Amino acid sequence: MARSLLFRAAGVFQLSRTKLGTNMSRFYCQTESELPTISRQSDGIRRIILNNPRKRNALSLSMLESLRENILTDVDSDDLRVIIISAKGPVFSSGHDLKELTSAQGREYHTQVFHTCTEVMTLIQDIPVPVIAMVNGVATAAGCQLVASCDIAVVTEKSTFATPGVNVGLFCSTPAVAIGRAVPRKVAMEMLFTGTPISAHDALLHGLVSKVVPEERLEEETLAIARRVCEASRPVVALGKATFQRQMAQGRDAAYATTSKVMVDNLALRDGQEGIRAFIEKRKPEWSHRAEKAHD
Repeated sequence: MARSLLFRAAGVFQLSRTKLGTNMSRFYCQTESELPTISRQSDGIRRIILNNPRKRNALSLSMLESLRENILTDVDSDDLRVIIISAKGPVFSSGHDLKELTSAQGREYHTQVFHTCTEVMTLIQDIPVPVIAMVNGVATAAGCQLVASCDIAVVTEKSTFATPGVNVGLFCSTPAVAIGRAVPRKVAMEMLFTGTPISAHDALLHGLVSKVVPEERLEEETLAIARRVCEASRPVVALGKATFQRQMAQGRDAAYATTSKVMVDNLALRDGQEGIRAFIEKRKPEWSHRAEKAHD
């Protein structure tokens, strides 16, 4: 079970990479300032920055494709431990680019937009490393969906969150998938039916975000979480993330059956045994960061 959970998204990754190859050459021809997103990596931490503040970092098809590329590139590398998604400008993301959703674009194009968006949101939850949203501003509609899809969200006190699609005649049905799984049902329904923004502190109260910090401490607090993740064993974190997602979709008894089996599988991992030995011997563990077994 451990192996299947660790690699349960392999088919999705392969499909995504196939599509990726047809799009990435376009991004390589652009300068960094022209790219929809910017990706940098250091010390196990990949920083992905939404890079279109002039358009309120709208999740256009090109932005979504670029984000998908940034997420998938070397996602199985031992050097990657955590991803942070942030944005340039005062708006984290305003959601879909409404100019792409007019009748002139046509149903096929609209289908492609929402298919790609869904793929990005599910990839965030299916990849083997944690994804952190670092938010300093407004996140609306699909932008709010992006925050809700991340494993952790650290936000500033001035950040706000909303699903205002109903006010422009386009109900936020796809954002509701992620938001409805992050906040209580009645909170989600009020957001969806009224489009009224909620504050960062209300978002924290209802479980949409993990932590609210002063603006000047946003980077520090987010990186502290990311570095803490980097201290753990990569396969153990990957197994834990996949198991958490799986058991949350199950009933109580099935969830306990799943997680009990995974705990035993975790103990069979080389890093699982290394961590226990290190604790007993009162030393720091030396992780292999490989999904190798210590025993059957």
